[in-house]
Parts: sequence; structure tokens; C-alpha cells
Amino acid sequence: MSFIDIAKSRYTTKKYDPTRKIDADTIEELKEILRFSPSSINSQPWKFTFISNEEIKKELAKVSYHNESKVNDTSHVVVFSVVKEVKDFEEKNLPLLPERATLYYNRVLKPKSVSEIKTWLSCQVYVALGYFLSACACMGIDTTAMEGIQLDEYDRILQDDGYRTLFAVCIGFRDKDDENQPTLNPKFRLDAEKVIRTI
Repeated sequence: MSFIDIAKSRYTTKKYDPTRKIDADTIEELKEILRFSPSSINSQPWKFTFISNEEIKKELAKVSYHNESKVNDTSHVVVFSVVKEVKDFEEKNLPLLPERATLYYNRVLKPKSVSEIKTWLSCQVYVALGYFLSACACMGIDTTAMEGIQLDEYDRILQDDGYRTLFAVCIGFRDKDDENQPTLNPKFRLDAEKVIRTI
């Protein structure tokens, strides 16, 4: 299947089949795909947490608002986190990067406010999200990206010092009766001329 066909058939899954789990080899492949995600100046300011433990999933489900059933029923939840403090990024990540990357950071980004730098760091994790959703679609894995979760509660449950949760992704296999799949609920996208410019 071509990538355009995958793009047209991929959708946000609303209902998962709790009896189907992603096998361990595929999970390891997904971990490696995330590890190779692109980021500006190869900054990699992230942490990816794969959760299959049913008790932890139940805890997370309770603080996931309208996503509760998805978190409970999906095979795995992947939590995408960003380094919490700019200072930690500068002390731990930056020294590992090539000189040209460090020069760029110090010249272009470091003069900005802490808030702006944190936004830039978070944007890198969103780049990884797009990469991950596309990879899952190519591998026949259904996904739901979730910002509708209680971020502070996720941090409390997962206890990963130095990182803060930005969003999470359910990965698994759709329930055959999921009403959101394109065969039952055609995808809506704006017309090309409204979103694409050619100059």
C-alpha cells in the first residue's frame, strides 16, 4: 500500500479491541523507531514511556477524561515527555551534540526567554509524534493521540523526575465496530486549495 493510501485510511481510533495485544517484537521495533525520530539540531529532549501493565493503565485511565475506555482497552499506552528544565537540557543533551548544533543553540535559542526555549523543546516531541503515528499506520497499528489527559496526574503516577508529560498515545487494534473508522465515518479534510500554496 502506498503512503497516500495509508494516510487516507489512517484515523483516530475511538474504540479498541481489548483482546488483541501488540507482540513484543513489534513493540521493540516501535521503540527503536521513536529513538530515531528527527529533531531540530538533533536535540532529542524527550523520553518515551511504554505502558502495558494493566494496573498502571487503570490508574492512568482514571485521569484521562473522555479517553478512559481507550486507555483501559488498548494494548499499550505510550507517554511522550519533554525534559522539564532548560538547564538540564543544556547540561545533559547539549554537550553530546556536534559543535555546529551547540553554536546554533547558543546563538539563536539561548538568548530567548525560558518559556520560548521550553516551547521549542516541546515542539521537538511533537515532531516525534507525527513520525510515530505514521510508522504505526504503516505497520497496521491503530492509534489515538491524547492531549485530553491530566498531565500532572500522569507525572505523579509515572514518577519520571526531570521530565514532564506532554501527551500520550494509545496503540493497539480497533474494535471492528468502531464508529470512527473511515469506512463508517468518512474522513473530512479541507480542500487542497485552502491549505496548500504553490509559489
